[in-house]
Amino acid sequence: MPRVKRGTVRRAKRKKLLKRAKGFYQTKSKLYRSAKESVDKALGYAYVGRRRKKRDFRRLWVVRINAAARENGLTYGQLMAGLKAAGSTLDRKSLAELAATNPAAFAKVAALAAKAKPAPAKATTAKTAKPGKAKEATA
Repeated sequence: MPRVKRGTVRRAKRKKLLKRAKGFYQTKSKLYRSAKESVDKALGYAYVGRRRKKRDFRRLWVVRINAAARENGLTYGQLMAGLKAAGSTLDRKSLAELAATNPAAFAKVAALAAKAKPAPAKATTAKTAKPGKAKEATA
């Protein structure tokens, strides 16, 4: 097998990695080994961050919708259940946008949800004793 020295390929590979590490602190942007570790770590954080961003935005939308729904006499859960019952296809992103920029339009949506929301299930008042407990009470 012939000997391979990798001259230009190695230089190009290292140059590319050091370019990615530009702006990193001290040796992390200058020395290949520490730059490689930092770039790998940064890419890992970037991967996680792209997924985290989706969670964070959903949480923000829920907070905004909940605040606007409470101004209209509903909770977030009641609003969403009512919209589902009404067959509305508005998503959280657009609802949050409506709540922030156009409260009058959101009030109409909330009224639609309040009208369509399902009746709450009534809790049974009769106590049901478990079979094992009934035997203990009689003995």
